[in-house]
Amino acid sequence: MYEEHPTFPQPNNEEVKVWRYLDFTKFVSLIESRRLYFARADKFDDPFEGSWPKINVEAREIALQDISPEAKDKYLQAMRQIGEINKKWPRYTAINCWHMNEYESAAMWKLYLKSDEGIAIQSTYAKLKKSIIDDEKVYIGKVKYIDYKSEFIDASNILGPFVHKRKSFAHEQEIRALITKWPTREKGLDFEQETIDHGIEIRIDIETLIEHVYIAPSAPAWFAGLVKAVTTKYGYSFEILHSNLKENPIF
Repeated sequence: MYEEHPTFPQPNNEEVKVWRYLDFTKFVSLIESRRLYFARADKFDDPFEGSWPKINVEAREIALQDISPEAKDKYLQAMRQIGEINKKWPRYTAINCWHMNEYESAAMWKLYLKSDEGIAIQSTYAKLKKSIIDDEKVYIGKVKYIDYKSEFIDASNILGPFVHKRKSFAHEQEIRALITKWPTREKGLDFEQETIDHGIEIRIDIETLIEHVYIAPSAPAWFAGLVKAVTTKYGYSFEILHSNLKENPIF
């Protein structure tokens, strides 16, 4: 179920539209399984996923000024261990990404689809939260885009890095849903343990989630017909719209 978390920024308006761009196979999997796929964070292309900015890392050594020479080596060793542990968190974190925008995005069509036979699911932020019916705790919030060389992340929660990305990704306007499955044991954590394979499927209420289904701008008419047929086959009545981004202009 969705659970509030102070680390996850919320949009000013929860009725804002959110979009998920995907290919036909993933769309069929979604409506058949009634589950959203959360990918393990360390499987993403961005190597900075789950990492801390330079200022945060350098701040770990500031306290050295107030530490006795005898304790300095132990402190440095502990700080190095923190860095090594931070590298492991993405293995125990899974994420599902959405694009926040009142309009469909030509850039997102190009970025996420490898062919003309693509689909965009349009929902709202409020409906995304409401649609989560799985027993797993799911946190949802906006991604904040920062300069990792000159800005910092509030270090009060280890999930902070997972709602931050570099400014180079600001065009994504990302909303992300996140779950964690820490490798807990009776005492402490066991990093030899795997809690997530490649990802996790989370149960959702499809009818609550989906407002409209958009067909890619360059998709042929037969593909639109196929999407409608498959949607009907599974008992859904979503409104299916062909993107108008390829409409001819009027001069």
